[in-house]
Amino acid sequence: MATRTKKQRTRIEDIRRVELIEAAHRIFLRDGLKGLTTTRICHEAGMSQGILTYYFKDKDQVLFEMVRYANRVLMDAVVINLRQAETRWDRLTAIVDGNFPEEKFERSTANAWISFYAEAAHNPRYARLQELFYKRLRSNIGSALSPLWSKQEIDDFVRGFAAMLDGFWLRRGHSDDAISHLEARALLVEYSEKMLGAGMVSKLKRLQLQAA
Repeated sequence: MATRTKKQRTRIEDIRRVELIEAAHRIFLRDGLKGLTTTRICHEAGMSQGILTYYFKDKDQVLFEMVRYANRVLMDAVVINLRQAETRWDRLTAIVDGNFPEEKFERSTANAWISFYAEAAHNPRYARLQELFYKRLRSNIGSALSPLWSKQEIDDFVRGFAAMLDGFWLRRGHSDDAISHLEARALLVEYSEKMLGAGMVSKLKRLQLQAA
């Protein structure tokens, strides 16, 4: 009985932690990192004020977990697209599509991520999460281009790809009319085609993933 009670308590605590993280995520998307306070997170989660420190060490811990969660939500869109890819070119365009989901590529979400990038400049924990995102991007792109390109060629391509990706999200945060997800997608695909060259694009379109 005691063991069952302990497991139930642990289960409830896990649920409450997730609820607080998801509440923080909703506030983050609306108001960015600066809008996240202990009071607002608890209110958004429908919990009493101050309960956050029962489930987390402090507010910084819940913010860190929230950013991890937000990052995972975006990466899940990429993973779903990658699973549907049949050729190496499909895999590359799946990465593009996953980074510009129509329902999430809007101004408030863009500004939320801009606030995170600004904080990462002087917060080592956020900087590590940012670096993890770039490493995963490099890995995903590498899975499409390797071994057709060398490591150095892929690294050079990824730097430009990531810079454009960040730039489009920054531009989206500037104005509702700045750029649409379709325009961002088209420009990043165009960049990829020009950097890879017609010959490489043709090879990628022919190479089935099962046979790669």
